[in-house]
Amino acid sequence: MNFVKTGLLLAALTALFGAVGYLIGGQTGILIALAIAAATNLFAYWNSDRLALSAHNAVEVDERTAPELVRLVAELARRAGLPMPRVYLLEEAQPNAFATGRNPEHSAVAVTTGLVQFLSRDELAGVIAHELAHIKNRDTLTMTVAATVAGAISSIAQFGFLFGGRGDNRPHPVMGLAMVILAPLAAMIIQMAISRSREYVADRLGAEIAGEPLALAQALAKIDNAAHQIPNEQAESHPATAPLFIVNPLSGMGMDNLFSTHPSTENRIAALEALARQSGNFREPSGFFEQAGASPWAGRRRGPWS
Repeated sequence: MNFVKTGLLLAALTALFGAVGYLIGGQTGILIALAIAAATNLFAYWNSDRLALSAHNAVEVDERTAPELVRLVAELARRAGLPMPRVYLLEEAQPNAFATGRNPEHSAVAVTTGLVQFLSRDELAGVIAHELAHIKNRDTLTMTVAATVAGAISSIAQFGFLFGGRGDNRPHPVMGLAMVILAPLAAMIIQMAISRSREYVADRLGAEIAGEPLALAQALAKIDNAAHQIPNEQAESHPATAPLFIVNPLSGMGMDNLFSTHPSTENRIAALEALARQSGNFREPSGFFEQAGASPWAGRRRGPWS
């Protein structure tokens, strides 16, 4: 059902783009709008991963530089039936993570140093499994398309208000002003709805991949609490990347955070707890990745949200 909803929302976003083009220049405006949409989506398709990783100064790691993390990603990717994604670390104290890439064969998982430091191994596995679920469902491409179309709607609406049409073909000033305000707002609401529907699906599939819905629920609670205490400076500088993260990384101090692209963390946790109660085959959070010897995360300092 969520996949159908996502398709309908993307169709609504495309229709909105065409409507803005029509208001600016009639049938010619629609063709121009579609051409812009095609160009922006093509660029995003090939470059979204590099742009997102570069925006957060991500550093690629391997078994030599981060062996425990890379092996954990490899094991979860195997369980998910996915090719091994590239693994990146972000030098950020705020615990968080995101996935990017146009398809499973060209994907990446990025986690902050704060996430590795403050979560248990089982909780970290749940977070990475959630990101792998986004890759498996190709949500990274869906969200990129939604973000680029929404951004293009805002740009073309402003351009049309200032320069669109001539004489009788020029939008009425009141209609033009309404278009500048309402079209980007509608696009943002649709984009938020797409993101929220995909997060619930990724939570469920991620819990199935890792085998521990309660561990993911615990991780979400810790990350959400930390996000309100520890700023993510790179995310604040690049708010368009916020929908990629497992929990909204923005502090909520600016207008960019007036609307959240993530569903309520409390609702996500409640859904995972319900899944844990319904699925007797899920093991308790302490057992899945338990190995002989102490966990490499066990001795590290934890924050006040632990």
